[in-house]
Amino acid sequence: MHWSALLIVPAVFVAWFIAIRRYRPILICHWHEPVLKYPVVIIESDDWGPGTDKQVIRLQEISTMLSRYQDTTGRHPVITIGVVLGVPDVAAIHQGGSAHYQRVTLADSRYSGLLAVLQDGVCQGVLALQLHGMEHFWPSAFMRLAQQDSEVRRWLEQGDKAETETLPPSVQSRWIDGSTLPSSPLELSAIQAAAREEMTAFGEIFGNLPTVAVPPTFIWTAEVERAWAADGVQFVVTPGRRYTARNAQGQPADVDRQIFNGEIGDGGVRYLVRDIYFEPTLDHQAEQALTEIKQRYRLGRPALLETHRFNFLGDELAHRHSLQELERLLDSVLREWPNVRFMSTKELGEAYQRGESELFERRWLTRIHVWLRRLITLGWLRKLTWIMVI
Repeated sequence: MHWSALLIVPAVFVAWFIAIRRYRPILICHWHEPVLKYPVVIIESDDWGPGTDKQVIRLQEISTMLSRYQDTTGRHPVITIGVVLGVPDVAAIHQGGSAHYQRVTLADSRYSGLLAVLQDGVCQGVLALQLHGMEHFWPSAFMRLAQQDSEVRRWLEQGDKAETETLPPSVQSRWIDGSTLPSSPLELSAIQAAAREEMTAFGEIFGNLPTVAVPPTFIWTAEVERAWAADGVQFVVTPGRRYTARNAQGQPADVDRQIFNGEIGDGGVRYLVRDIYFEPTLDHQAEQALTEIKQRYRLGRPALLETHRFNFLGDELAHRHSLQELERLLDSVLREWPNVRFMSTKELGEAYQRGESELFERRWLTRIHVWLRRLITLGWLRKLTWIMVI
């Protein structure tokens, strides 16, 4: 044997030693993230709120479709509804000389039909309500930009017919001041007041405080988490990292935390990771989503799929296409995994909270095997772990 071959084994051990020292915190996080025993599939849809009556019809059709499916426990698939509580009140803003922001909320009688269909869906077990925000923007930043930007000004003139999804992305971020780029942080007192205001409004509109919050555009801060937690939020949906700003190009930036399912965040909130995009109007197909779900299951993680309101609010053809792709996905999931579990994000969060749920794998050998699979996703560590995973 050539002498150089004798160096291979110690070189591998040295490489592992360096890797463990360098990545120790992340390795520990991967280990502590619970391993799911079954595939868990949740569809999450944001941006529903004050708007046209088209939402009522489309949500009824979505609810009817979901009610046709069940898992082996008798649960229907659940679409979580990230609710936006308010939109600009154009008439009131103009009446005040455009000096101050004014809003109209879901409490207004014109939205009684939307509230009814949301509550019916919750009672049927096919919809679950989550806090997305009082608005899908920071009001004072929005007003400053409306004075400077003709596109935002035209959007404002549409009133509640305007869809926040069509605003410039930097404006859609609620928990920063995106009126100029790079964005600026908000004052702590303003964050605390806004969090309390939206929590209170949600409770008054729906009869109970939200326990799950979804930061608009996934840009938020530790201060926001603590403010939500102080008023009753228990779970925060994340993309697996916390972006705290937008850069000069308007892109999400300044990640200050990597996030794992079930991990405890600031203020005691517990994180859940939503990292599968399923937007049929953007050509995302059921087959692609199924592949992503397989990967999450293989890694012992839940599959939280993001599908925004705009997929269902376009013309009839676009809506039908989105609905059909969702049906194809559910058909495929039930065919692939008869033991799949459907539930709400809140229920999944509560399972992580309890820690003793029958959802989780307890066998050590299986957990170690899944942990090694997770390590394969860590860049060059893949080269050091692939030989240990069948």
